[in-house]
Amino acid sequence: MPESPVQTTQDLPPALLERRFDLRDEAATLAFGERFAHVVDGTRQHASHASSERFHGLQVQLIGDLGAGKTTLVRATLRALGHVGRVKSPTYTLVEPYSLVIESGPLDVYHFDLYRFVDPAEWADAGFREYFDAGAVCLVEWPQQAGGLLGVPDLVFQLSLPDDLGAQADSNEEGRVLTARAFSETGKSCLERC
Repeated sequence: MPESPVQTTQDLPPALLERRFDLRDEAATLAFGERFAHVVDGTRQHASHASSERFHGLQVQLIGDLGAGKTTLVRATLRALGHVGRVKSPTYTLVEPYSLVIESGPLDVYHFDLYRFVDPAEWADAGFREYFDAGAVCLVEWPQQAGGLLGVPDLVFQLSLPDDLGAQADSNEEGRVLTARAFSETGKSCLERC
């Protein structure tokens, strides 16, 4: 198992939109997760009101080193979508499913953690493709472990230490930078409203 996998998932096309968010502490990460949840709900509502559109789901890939805040961001998003139970990291189960009812209607959210994969074929063998084709929101930690098998995501959220922290990073500084990139029109619409 890699200690620090390569931080890219595949050769992605140019992003349609890129934004940077400074997340100074855990509260800022939680606030971003809440905003993102409201954007997801709004995107689904818009699609349900437009007769020619349908919400086809959303794939969000979360990239960052161990402890970067990926699960914290997922937890904040799920809570803001109305999940009141425990949010477990799917490190050992690989996927944790959540069936939610939000303002725009029922929504399935799948939280994946592919860290333990050592070969991209494990993703295909696990039968996860059906989750991505079901109009659900798929939040994927360690997507690079699946190689290019996930396809082009709607959004990539990359969490890292701010460049300007320097020596402060060693003093257990909480701050992170979220670089968000959109690769689909749905992802771009979401990112424009975050």
